[in-house]
Amino acid sequence: MNNTSKICAAGFLLVRADIPKKTPAGQLFVYELHRDVFQSEFEPLHKFYGRVYNDPMVFKCNKERFPDLPRWLRFTQRDPYENGFLYGTPLPQDQGINTIEIFVINKRSYDTFKERLVINVGPAEKQMPYQAEFFIERREIEKVLPADVQEEIRLDIQNLWGTGRLEFVNITSALDRGGRVPLPLPGYFEGVYVKLGSDRPFSKCMLRLETAEHQRECESGGKISGDCSTCTNPINCITWCRSALFDLSKPTPPAPIPTVGSGVLAWGGEFSPPESPPDRDFFPDYIVTIIVPLALVLILCLILAYIMCCRREGVVKRNAKTPDLQLYHHHTIQDNASELRRMAGGDRRTVDRPRQCLQPLLMAEQAMAES
Repeated sequence: MNNTSKICAAGFLLVRADIPKKTPAGQLFVYELHRDVFQSEFEPLHKFYGRVYNDPMVFKCNKERFPDLPRWLRFTQRDPYENGFLYGTPLPQDQGINTIEIFVINKRSYDTFKERLVINVGPAEKQMPYQAEFFIERREIEKVLPADVQEEIRLDIQNLWGTGRLEFVNITSALDRGGRVPLPLPGYFEGVYVKLGSDRPFSKCMLRLETAEHQRECESGGKISGDCSTCTNPINCITWCRSALFDLSKPTPPAPIPTVGSGVLAWGGEFSPPESPPDRDFFPDYIVTIIVPLALVLILCLILAYIMCCRREGVVKRNAKTPDLQLYHHHTIQDNASELRRMAGGDRRTVDRPRQCLQPLLMAEQAMAES
């Protein structure tokens, strides 16, 4: 294949049609954005030379001509080296065409690729009046959305429910329910809520979730005797106390119809305004808020003035406590420093010759030693 054909092949790879998807209302929709698929779009010619890249990629998703996604759709991607997921559960009022723009940014070359995902939300296909929500403590939302993991969870719930006619209704991260962000350490997970529905009634084991005994055991924090769930994979085990049942087969009683009155308010008697409040003496409050702080400040000022003025040692008393030799050294250093400044500032021809600085000091030390 020559270079012209390679360039033409690369150009055709960049032109992709819209990706159509169809999902019924009331059931979970999941679309996985694979990094390896877009890797071939960014580097279409390198596969002819045997070079394969593993670039970090960031996905940006929004509804066409809108800055964000539809209210029922969410996007998650934990790391640029992992796949992204679009997921959510459309409601009956969300039926229609949803065109999603997907922008892929290559963090190595900063190339950008764009494609469109067209989601057609149709009417509900299955009636699922019996729904149950389970909490999986040792999972994260990105690890539950793949189809193979969903199948593992479905098989575990199937054994618990006693029926194979199960459908995923919703998958939600515990962070979206007000959960705390886990520590970035091994063994800490955010937790995931999975909701499944069926047209089959709940099993006898699942009905224990609604008993008063189960509620008391969960509140006490002890061992749960009614936990009959099983899990083939330990990280898919559900938390029995954070599971709930939703029986939608029972009709919801309508709200009571408001009674229509005559439109005239009942007579409540004449208005009696409250009396004026009694007079209050504010002098104690004035003493507490003004006089007492001022008195404390005055006392502190007097103490500080006594320490600063009356407790000073004084120059005469300090010199009396200082040895004569140390005082002589001090004055000699001051005189010599003054003489050096004077010699440095004047003309050398007019300045007197320096005196013998050490001779008087030696004579004084000798005299003090003899005495």
